[in-house]
Amino acid sequence: MKLIGMLDSPYVRRTAISLRLLGIDFDHQPLSVFSTFDEFKAINPVVKAPTLVLDDGTVLMDSTLIIDYAEHASGRTLMPDSLEQRRQATAVIGLALAACEKTVQIVYERNLRPAEKQHEPWVARVQGQLDAAYATLETALHKTWTPTLPLKKVGQFAVTAAVAWRFTQALLPGTIQAQNHPGLAQLSAQAEALPAFQAFPHD
Repeated sequence: MKLIGMLDSPYVRRTAISLRLLGIDFDHQPLSVFSTFDEFKAINPVVKAPTLVLDDGTVLMDSTLIIDYAEHASGRTLMPDSLEQRRQATAVIGLALAACEKTVQIVYERNLRPAEKQHEPWVARVQGQLDAAYATLETALHKTWTPTLPLKKVGQFAVTAAVAWRFTQALLPGTIQAQNHPGLAQLSAQAEALPAFQAFPHD
Protein backbone atom coordinates (compact mmCIF):
# COMPACT_ATOMS: atom_id res chain seq x y z
CA MET A 1 0.00 0.00 0.00
CA LYS A 2 1.04 3.61 -0.48
CA LEU A 3 0.72 6.59 1.85
CA ILE A 4 0.50 9.82 -0.10
CA GLY A 5 1.33 13.20 1.42
CA MET A 6 4.05 15.36 2.89
CA LEU A 7 5.37 14.78 6.40
CA ASP A 8 5.12 18.48 7.23
CA SER A 9 1.40 17.76 7.49
CA PRO A 10 0.60 16.55 11.02
CA TYR A 11 -2.17 14.37 9.62
CA VAL A 12 0.17 12.59 7.21
CA ARG A 13 2.86 12.26 9.85
CA ARG A 14 0.59 10.83 12.57
CA THR A 15 -0.68 8.33 10.02
CA ALA A 16 2.81 7.27 8.94
CA ILE A 17 4.02 6.87 12.52
CA SER A 18 0.88 4.96 13.49
CA LEU A 19 1.22 2.56 10.56
CA ARG A 20 4.84 1.90 11.54
CA LEU A 21 3.88 1.28 15.19
CA LEU A 22 1.15 -1.11 14.02
CA GLY A 23 3.69 -3.06 12.00
CA ILE A 24 2.09 -2.30 8.63
CA ASP A 25 4.36 -2.17 5.59
CA PHE A 26 3.78 0.70 3.19
CA ASP A 27 5.56 2.96 0.75
CA HIS A 28 5.53 6.67 1.44
CA GLN A 29 5.05 8.93 -1.58
CA PRO A 30 5.70 12.54 -0.51
CA LEU A 31 3.39 14.46 -2.82
CA SER A 32 2.27 17.99 -2.02
CA VAL A 33 -1.30 19.20 -2.34
CA PHE A 34 0.22 22.45 -3.63
CA SER A 35 3.39 21.94 -5.70
CA THR A 36 2.43 18.52 -7.10
CA PHE A 37 -1.32 19.04 -7.24
CA ASP A 38 -1.82 17.39 -10.63
CA GLU A 39 0.23 14.33 -9.72
CA PHE A 40 -1.69 13.99 -6.47
CA LYS A 41 -5.00 14.46 -8.30
CA ALA A 42 -4.16 11.54 -10.59
CA ILE A 43 -4.07 9.30 -7.51
CA ASN A 44 -6.93 10.88 -5.58
CA PRO A 45 -9.18 13.37 -7.40
CA VAL A 46 -10.06 14.98 -4.06
CA VAL A 47 -6.37 15.77 -3.45
CA LYS A 48 -6.60 15.22 0.30
CA ALA A 49 -3.63 14.34 2.46
CA PRO A 50 -3.15 11.83 3.81
CA THR A 51 -4.36 9.42 1.18
CA LEU A 52 -3.78 5.71 1.62
CA VAL A 53 -3.96 3.54 -1.50
CA LEU A 54 -4.59 -0.08 -0.59
CA ASP A 55 -3.20 -3.02 -2.52
CA ASP A 56 -6.54 -3.50 -4.30
CA GLY A 57 -6.60 0.15 -5.37
CA THR A 58 -9.09 1.35 -2.74
CA VAL A 59 -8.37 4.96 -1.74
CA LEU A 60 -8.81 5.93 1.91
CA MET A 61 -8.74 9.46 3.31
CA ASP A 62 -8.62 11.22 6.68
CA SER A 63 -5.92 10.28 9.19
CA THR A 64 -8.32 9.06 11.87
CA LEU A 65 -10.23 6.84 9.46
CA ILE A 66 -7.03 5.47 7.94
CA ILE A 67 -5.63 4.64 11.38
CA ASP A 68 -8.92 2.99 12.39
CA TYR A 69 -8.81 0.81 9.27
CA ALA A 70 -5.14 -0.02 9.88
CA GLU A 71 -5.85 -1.13 13.43
CA HIS A 72 -8.56 -3.49 12.27
CA ALA A 73 -6.40 -4.78 9.41
CA SER A 74 -3.42 -5.43 11.69
CA GLY A 75 -5.40 -6.82 14.62
CA ARG A 76 -3.56 -4.37 16.88
CA THR A 77 -4.50 -1.07 18.45
CA LEU A 78 -2.80 2.06 19.74
CA MET A 79 -5.77 2.80 21.99
CA PRO A 80 -6.07 1.58 25.60
CA ASP A 81 -8.36 -1.30 26.50
CA SER A 82 -10.25 0.12 29.46
CA LEU A 83 -13.14 2.48 28.82
CA GLU A 84 -11.82 5.05 31.31
CA GLN A 85 -8.36 5.16 29.75
CA ARG A 86 -9.88 5.26 26.28
CA ARG A 87 -12.05 8.21 27.27
CA GLN A 88 -9.01 10.12 28.51
CA ALA A 89 -6.93 9.21 25.44
CA THR A 90 -9.74 10.24 23.11
CA ALA A 91 -9.97 13.62 24.86
CA VAL A 92 -6.23 14.18 24.35
CA ILE A 93 -6.39 13.18 20.68
CA GLY A 94 -9.32 15.50 20.03
CA LEU A 95 -7.53 18.45 21.59
CA ALA A 96 -4.32 17.72 19.68
CA LEU A 97 -6.19 17.52 16.39
CA ALA A 98 -7.96 20.79 17.21
CA ALA A 99 -4.56 22.39 17.83
CA CYS A 100 -3.40 21.15 14.41
CA GLU A 101 -6.51 22.57 12.77
CA LYS A 102 -6.08 26.01 14.36
CA THR A 103 -2.39 26.07 13.47
CA VAL A 104 -3.25 25.32 9.84
CA GLN A 105 -5.88 28.09 9.80
CA ILE A 106 -3.37 30.68 11.04
CA VAL A 107 -0.67 29.53 8.61
CA TYR A 108 -3.09 29.64 5.66
CA GLU A 109 -4.32 33.09 6.64
CA ARG A 110 -0.79 34.46 6.99
CA ASN A 111 0.92 32.67 4.11
CA LEU A 112 -1.73 32.08 1.45
CA ARG A 113 -4.13 34.99 1.72
CA PRO A 114 -2.97 38.37 0.35
CA ALA A 115 -2.03 40.80 3.13
CA GLU A 116 -4.79 43.24 2.20
CA LYS A 117 -7.38 40.49 2.58
CA GLN A 118 -6.21 39.14 5.92
CA HIS A 119 -8.78 39.62 8.67
CA GLU A 120 -7.08 40.30 11.99
CA PRO A 121 -10.16 39.72 14.18
CA TRP A 122 -10.43 36.26 12.64
CA VAL A 123 -6.74 35.55 13.28
CA ALA A 124 -7.11 36.72 16.89
CA ARG A 125 -10.10 34.44 17.36
CA VAL A 126 -8.28 31.42 15.95
CA GLN A 127 -5.20 32.24 18.03
CA GLY A 128 -7.39 32.23 21.12
CA GLN A 129 -8.73 28.82 20.15
CA LEU A 130 -5.18 27.56 19.61
CA ASP A 131 -4.10 28.86 23.03
CA ALA A 132 -7.10 27.19 24.65
CA ALA A 133 -6.46 23.91 22.84
CA TYR A 134 -2.89 23.67 24.11
CA ALA A 135 -3.72 24.85 27.63
CA THR A 136 -6.47 22.25 27.93
CA LEU A 137 -4.29 19.63 26.25
CA GLU A 138 -1.53 20.18 28.79
CA THR A 139 -4.00 19.51 31.60
CA ALA A 140 -5.62 16.52 29.89
CA LEU A 141 -2.24 14.98 29.11
CA HIS A 142 -1.44 14.59 32.78
CA LYS A 143 -4.44 12.28 33.15
CA THR A 144 -2.96 9.82 30.66
CA TRP A 145 0.79 10.17 31.15
CA THR A 146 3.28 11.42 33.73
CA PRO A 147 6.20 13.38 32.26
CA THR A 148 8.69 11.46 34.42
CA LEU A 149 7.62 8.15 32.85
CA PRO A 150 9.43 6.93 29.72
CA LEU A 151 7.34 6.34 26.61
CA LYS A 152 7.76 2.58 26.36
CA LYS A 153 4.39 1.75 24.83
CA VAL A 154 3.40 4.62 22.57
CA GLY A 155 -0.35 5.06 22.38
CA GLN A 156 -2.27 7.11 19.84
CA PHE A 157 -2.69 9.91 22.36
CA ALA A 158 1.09 10.29 22.55
CA VAL A 159 1.55 10.07 18.78
CA THR A 160 -1.03 12.74 18.04
CA ALA A 161 -0.07 15.10 20.88
CA ALA A 162 3.64 14.91 20.06
CA VAL A 163 3.06 15.38 16.32
CA ALA A 164 0.76 18.35 16.98
CA TRP A 165 3.28 20.00 19.29
CA ARG A 166 6.14 19.62 16.79
CA PHE A 167 3.92 20.94 13.99
CA THR A 168 2.90 24.11 15.81
CA GLN A 169 6.42 24.76 17.07
CA ALA A 170 7.77 24.45 13.52
CA LEU A 171 5.17 26.57 11.74
CA LEU A 172 4.34 29.11 14.44
CA PRO A 173 7.57 29.39 16.46
CA GLY A 174 7.23 31.33 19.68
CA THR A 175 3.43 31.31 19.58
CA ILE A 176 2.99 28.51 22.13
CA GLN A 177 5.68 28.69 24.81
CA ALA A 178 7.29 25.44 25.99
CA GLN A 179 7.72 26.74 29.54
CA ASN A 180 3.96 27.04 29.83
CA HIS A 181 3.46 23.48 28.57
CA PRO A 182 6.18 21.37 30.23
CA GLY A 183 4.28 18.10 29.83
CA LEU A 184 3.83 18.53 26.11
CA ALA A 185 7.42 19.66 25.65
CA GLN A 186 8.70 16.60 27.52
CA LEU A 187 6.37 14.27 25.66
CA SER A 188 7.56 15.69 22.34
CA ALA A 189 11.22 15.33 23.28
CA GLN A 190 10.78 11.68 24.26
CA ALA A 191 8.61 10.83 21.27
CA GLU A 192 10.87 12.47 18.69
CA ALA A 193 13.74 10.26 19.88
CA LEU A 194 11.80 7.07 19.11
CA PRO A 195 12.56 5.08 15.91
CA ALA A 196 9.03 5.43 14.50
CA PHE A 197 9.21 9.23 14.82
CA GLN A 198 12.74 9.45 13.46
CA ALA A 199 11.71 7.35 10.47
CA PHE A 200 9.14 10.01 9.54
CA PRO A 201 10.51 13.39 10.66
CA HIS A 202 8.54 16.59 10.28
CA ASP A 203 11.43 18.18 8.42
